[in-house]
Amino acid sequence: MKKYLLAILLLALIQMAFGQDQGNQTKQDSVIVDFGRSGKIVILVDNQADFERLKTLDVNQIIRELNLEMDEKTGKLHVVELKGKEIVTVREDAQETEVSVGRFRVIVDEGGDKTHVRVESKDRKPKKVDPGFRTYFNFDLGINNYLEDGNFPSGASPYSVKGWGSWNVGLNWMASQRVAKGAYWDFGLGVQWYNFKFEDTRFQAVNQDGNVAWVLRDDVAGFKSKVSASYLTAQTLFRLDFGKMNDAGRNGLRVAAGPYAGYRLGGRSKYVYRDLPTSGRRREKESAGSYLNNLRYGVRGEVGFRSVTFFTTYDLNELFLPGQGPSLNPISFGLVF
Repeated sequence: MKKYLLAILLLALIQMAFGQDQGNQTKQDSVIVDFGRSGKIVILVDNQADFERLKTLDVNQIIRELNLEMDEKTGKLHVVELKGKEIVTVREDAQETEVSVGRFRVIVDEGGDKTHVRVESKDRKPKKVDPGFRTYFNFDLGINNYLEDGNFPSGASPYSVKGWGSWNVGLNWMASQRVAKGAYWDFGLGVQWYNFKFEDTRFQAVNQDGNVAWVLRDDVAGFKSKVSASYLTAQTLFRLDFGKMNDAGRNGLRVAAGPYAGYRLGGRSKYVYRDLPTSGRRREKESAGSYLNNLRYGVRGEVGFRSVTFFTTYDLNELFLPGQGPSLNPISFGLVF
């Protein structure tokens, strides 16, 4: 019988925590026990037989068996503190009764000589709150190429690019401002490294009177030929997160687009070769600043789902200064981490 009264007492405390109107809680067939300064225990019975059985119970003994401490200042006895509405479930068998309220469980075990009461709680991940403003870092990793008159250079061209090894690496500091539910305006500042690794390693990019030229090196065995440049880049993106719009978290499509602009920090060409007939590897490096464009600007797009985000960039201006190299517009594809 003690376990039944424990469940009734717990449910009464839950009603008090929900802040329901006391007049709606107490009915004609109820017993109200006042304690402390403002504490109340409400016991509901629906028939005369249960009311008679209630007279035989020792409420003080039940409270002592719960081994709960009373706040002497307020006179309140706290069993479970609840915030918001919870769903209450009761499970019982021959020896045990379990009352569940949200993530809390009160278990009364009468299997032995004494009644044992224990309170358990299961971990619950707090609901993530979408902040109005946040800052973070991200990392771009992709591959570079370029377009010449709207097409990729043919394999016969000395400056056609090999995909593997023509890395695009970017480290960005980002700030995101939420403008509406699922809509964000992002701003970023970072550093990007462009690498263009040439398909035909027989050709070396060299500086000839301030212009870039590809020289056929048939006197050596070439292993690697490339031009690289680094840029300080600012960008801004307007981003839509359909998962946040539909309260699905990251289980939704994300799209973003916006412009960027960068200023060149450095640039060089590199050629790795071996003298004929046999020798160790050698490297030749020279500055490419005289023919690389100091500015780059273009548009960036992103598409993501869950934890995966793809990006692409397209430079609206050319890689080389006008008249000092072929008309090539860089384009990149990759992943955002």
